[in-house]
Amino acid sequence: MLSGSLVRNVRHGIAVTKSLQVSGGTITAKRANLYPLISRMARFYATKKEYPPHTILNMPALSPTMTAGNIGEFQKSIGDKIEPGDVLCEIETDKAQMDFEQQDEGYLAKILIESGAKDVAVGKPVAVTVENAEDVEAFKDFSIEDSAPETTETPKEQPKEAKEEKADVTAEAETAKTETKEATAVHDDRIFASPIAKKMAEERGVNLSQIRGSGPNGRIIKVDVENFKPERPAAPSNKAAAAATSPAASAKDAAAAGTYEDLPLSNMRKIIASRLTESKQINPHYYVSVAIDVEKIVRLRTALNSIADGRYKLSVNDLVIKAVTAALREVPEVNSAWMGDFIRQHKNVDISMAVATPSGLITPVIRNAHSLGLREISNMAKDYGHRARANKLKPEEYQGGTFTISNLGMYPVDQFTAIINPPQACILAVGTVSENVIPDKTSEKGFKVAPIMKCTLSADHRVVDGAMAARFTTALKKIMENPLELLL
Repeated sequence: MLSGSLVRNVRHGIAVTKSLQVSGGTITAKRANLYPLISRMARFYATKKEYPPHTILNMPALSPTMTAGNIGEFQKSIGDKIEPGDVLCEIETDKAQMDFEQQDEGYLAKILIESGAKDVAVGKPVAVTVENAEDVEAFKDFSIEDSAPETTETPKEQPKEAKEEKADVTAEAETAKTETKEATAVHDDRIFASPIAKKMAEERGVNLSQIRGSGPNGRIIKVDVENFKPERPAAPSNKAAAAATSPAASAKDAAAAGTYEDLPLSNMRKIIASRLTESKQINPHYYVSVAIDVEKIVRLRTALNSIADGRYKLSVNDLVIKAVTAALREVPEVNSAWMGDFIRQHKNVDISMAVATPSGLITPVIRNAHSLGLREISNMAKDYGHRARANKLKPEEYQGGTFTISNLGMYPVDQFTAIINPPQACILAVGTVSENVIPDKTSEKGFKVAPIMKCTLSADHRVVDGAMAARFTTALKKIMENPLELLL
């Protein structure tokens, strides 16, 4: 809230901009006795028309990567009282759906952006609130234009290019006057042109003999070269044109005859496209694969679930997360991030778990996974997966992470590679469990049929060398093929 003296100043017509500095939709108080103001609100703008004291509510940045958001249904109507903590509307960010909560009490005077609006830029005015209910009526015709501060236009400085152009023309005119006496005759074997015109013609590949000069005694100047348009070759006959364009026209007609649907991009899909394209272009990816016999880990899962008594239900993915956590503790170099000028090696293991949602991929983070048991990991993974698909995750639940796991084991995908999630150095792609014939020295036949899971590590070579990646995948294989080590 503003101090009482400042509010009185506003009501008495004193310019508020003397006490507040508006920058990018945020407010910075210049007086030490003012309370801090939240960045998503612009307090008491000086506007082009006279309005009672009011607050402009701007589109907030609800995540570090958010540049725009979609506005859901408004929970308040014009004239409704707003208490601190009340939800004004829902906002769909690039990762989730979040509530736009209010910090101050007041009354909703005007909705500037209606429900359902898409790609509303961060900082754009969304609504107006007032302190007194009797001031609501004054904002009936209030618009976004009225929310902009009134500015005094100053004469624009002449562009640098215009100055240079003017200087060139002046210099050329003076040169033309000086050389008029010398260049009084035009010979058949010589073309008179200014130095600037000659240089420009050479750069553009223009033959000066094709240009008619407008300078003194027919001299070619800069303007003549700029205005010169070479003659175009004669257009082909209608039959020839039709023959030449018929293949393209046929292809266009064929495309038009096809059936397709153009799907709009969600904010999440835009962010995914931007970040993963950047990752693939900048991070030097390489891949290390390993085939793991998961017979013992499948048996362990079955045994533990049989005694769960409804307290938990472990999945193979839960055991993979626990095994990856243990392997990262053995090879901590893989649990690192590229920070530009240095490499950050994390002491805690925060596993980013890739979850597919209708609008795109999101990676909720199981924090301090190294200190959690299988039951805790399982319950957290299920909760995050459910809320991720419902767009109900909080920013702190999907930001950060030190290592990512992408598991397509629920699909018939034997093996795949994944793109690193920067600034992390690695991501593990987990395929399905399939029956394979493998060597077995203990068997009379010399082989056996075993459930095999193929895992592929994508690593950033700036952080993790090949030997490090090999040590990690070896440790992971050892732990998953002897899952009782997870108890140690």
